[in-house]
Amino acid sequence: MAELLAMSLWFSATAVTPALVEEWQLSTGAAAWLTMTVQLGFVAGALISAFLNLADIWEPRKVFAISALVGAGFNAAIPLAAAGFPTALVFRFCTGMALAGVYPVGMKIMATWTREDRGLGLGLLVGALTVGSASPHLVRSFGGFAAWEPVLYVVSGLAVAGGVLVWLFGQLGPYRAPAPRFRWSYMARSLRQRSLRLANLGYLGHMWELYAMWTWIPLFLVAAYSTAPETSVFRTTGIERSAAAVAFLAIAAGGVGSLLAGRLADKWGRTRTTILSMITSGTCALLIGLAIDGHPYIVSGLALVWGFAVVADSAQFSSAVSELGEQEYMGTLLTTQTAMGFLLTIVSIRLIPIAVDFVGWRWAFATLAIGPALGSWAMWRLLRSPEAARLASGRG
Repeated sequence: MAELLAMSLWFSATAVTPALVEEWQLSTGAAAWLTMTVQLGFVAGALISAFLNLADIWEPRKVFAISALVGAGFNAAIPLAAAGFPTALVFRFCTGMALAGVYPVGMKIMATWTREDRGLGLGLLVGALTVGSASPHLVRSFGGFAAWEPVLYVVSGLAVAGGVLVWLFGQLGPYRAPAPRFRWSYMARSLRQRSLRLANLGYLGHMWELYAMWTWIPLFLVAAYSTAPETSVFRTTGIERSAAAVAFLAIAAGGVGSLLAGRLADKWGRTRTTILSMITSGTCALLIGLAIDGHPYIVSGLALVWGFAVVADSAQFSSAVSELGEQEYMGTLLTTQTAMGFLLTIVSIRLIPIAVDFVGWRWAFATLAIGPALGSWAMWRLLRSPEAARLASGRG
């Protein structure tokens, strides 16, 4: 619950992008920076955390709680300070830095409570992250707010509640490792060990697709619903409101996907589960643009399937790293993995509006299918390696 509430900060500004585009006279490319600066801030914060081994040396629940409170403050500062676009980007960067103390640290806390069911446990956590990331769209769609400022205030309040919750109840579980000594070089272990390289390459393929889909699916749905008949419920309800509602459902569907994939991975294997998920999501990336001029229900259905599959495998890459690396430096390995992944998302998020300008929405999302293809290959190689015996209690 703490993860769900705190991670609502991630897409708080993205959810109100149409209003900000109009008020600040932004281009589509400029609007992308509302999400990209969060990614950059997260990467900066994650690299600092990994370099200093913060998630392993400091008490994780305090790191999580303080980070959530700081992130909430920066998020609320955007409307509170009546910030324009440049200042908002600075606040979004700082919010991203704070979230580097939430997501990876939350994974470490959850991992110390799980062993045989670690895939399910981390799947539950990523599911909470997914629903939390989608929640600003729900707030905007059903909150009854005509302005964008209240959305950011409500989301900041949710993050404060998440910080308080984890401070009170976020103790480490029985499978914790003793706090290690500081080793600045341990973050490089992710690149030296072959099995970790393959797991991280699979994660990078997954991340190439994930955040670009989450960022741009609302605007894609606006474009798709604009072609619907005037009598369609998607038009009578309001195009932007309908797009926000379906975007929330599509992103939040990944919460269910993460939970089910976690249970499947514990029984069937992490590598097989991630390959199945990436094949499904990559296929959706190729198909959804072709349906943009079709019936809105078809587009919405594909968005829901895509949202379900695109994040279902996420926790299993983290689970794999936690099983392949040294337990006492688990937090550092997880933080390093997320830093690399979120750095890559900056490229794919910016790529989509460029692709829209060249080939339109019909083919723009197809560029994201490259990631799942590469990720599936990496996890297939990991499945065929001797190190696969260390995954999911020997299931690979």
